[in-house]
Amino acid sequence: MPVRCFTLGWLFFAMTTVVSAAEPWPQWRGPHGDGHVTETVPPLAWSANNLTWKVALPGNGQSSPVIWDDRIFLTSYENLGAERLVFALDRATGKLLWKQTAWTGTPEPSHKMNGWASATCATDGERVYAFFGRGGGLFCYSRDGEKLWDLPLGEFAGPWGTAACPILTESLVIQNCDAEGDAKLIGVDKFTGKIVWSTPRENQRGWSTPLLIPFNGKLQAVLNGHTGTRSYDAETGKELWFCPGYNGRGEPTVTPNAAGHLFVVNGLTGDIYAIRNGGSGNVGQTHRLWHTPRKSGRDLPSPAVVGSHLLVMAMKGILTSYNTADGAVEWEERIGSNFSASPVVANGKALFVSEDGEAVVVDPAASQRVVRRNNVSPAQDEIFRASLTAHDGEWLLRSDKTLFCIGRGKP
Repeated sequence: MPVRCFTLGWLFFAMTTVVSAAEPWPQWRGPHGDGHVTETVPPLAWSANNLTWKVALPGNGQSSPVIWDDRIFLTSYENLGAERLVFALDRATGKLLWKQTAWTGTPEPSHKMNGWASATCATDGERVYAFFGRGGGLFCYSRDGEKLWDLPLGEFAGPWGTAACPILTESLVIQNCDAEGDAKLIGVDKFTGKIVWSTPRENQRGWSTPLLIPFNGKLQAVLNGHTGTRSYDAETGKELWFCPGYNGRGEPTVTPNAAGHLFVVNGLTGDIYAIRNGGSGNVGQTHRLWHTPRKSGRDLPSPAVVGSHLLVMAMKGILTSYNTADGAVEWEERIGSNFSASPVVANGKALFVSEDGEAVVVDPAASQRVVRRNNVSPAQDEIFRASLTAHDGEWLLRSDKTLFCIGRGKP
């Protein structure tokens, strides 16, 4: 079966999930890579009274939980990055089911906001894939914790570590390997761990995860980078088009809307812009729909699309809403302290988790934009940089050392 058929079939499955099985959250930013909750929506109001369970996690990390059926998969590190872990928890109780040491060695440099376990796993229900950059590369385990293969991927030159997440097609793991040297995007046979294709990229630091989207019968991997956004044929790795960006640093994930438009924000201060998918070669003059200056903020969370509103959070807590049609600024408001986690969208609301664990619920169309502020009363030394995960009417919220399962309970 061609790769594109699998993806279209997966999208159909995701939209028609049977009642008896909760939809998986199998990768970074959920089933469609856009942060949208498409199944039973968890509560939008909660407190510590809503906790179904919470568990201390082995080690530290900020990868987001992924879920398939009864398993939660996560990564962490111990001994200041000298040991990298992949583990699974029971979905119902949070009990540790298995833990594997993927790699040990002398840790590479990393930014204090990054660490050594930031890339979220990907799973197809039978296997789980984890990426640690210089710390061993790419790893594949069975759902029960058996190591199936590993693929070293080089030095990843740069002082701030890695964070790009693996994503899956029917037959491939696609991994962004941006770095200051030997940068590339690769497609790896997900069953054998052999590289199927490798496409060179400019030698620049980058931490963005590709967005998989079907277009004109093909599956594309669209990736934010230092000089702009590039689209690749997911089956062959061939570059399809390039749209120049503004002021660099590939970091936030490209975010789509229902019309097939793609919204991109830079890791450094610079214009936010929108792209109409398609074309070939340099499409900056033909397919860039609009661009709007951003005069503050860097190292931003990925954007969120809520209807006609494009929401972009600055790290220092200032949220801006842009009109998706023309990029006009609709409003700007400070809603909290520091934010690193990318938002999720549910029931027309966007949820932003601050680094101190407060989940701010925003309705971009309302005059009173902040609908609710939720907190699970974490320890004061916990840091929240992972994104929320939705599954079967509950949220999973990860700090650097604890995983919280939030149900309906009593708000």
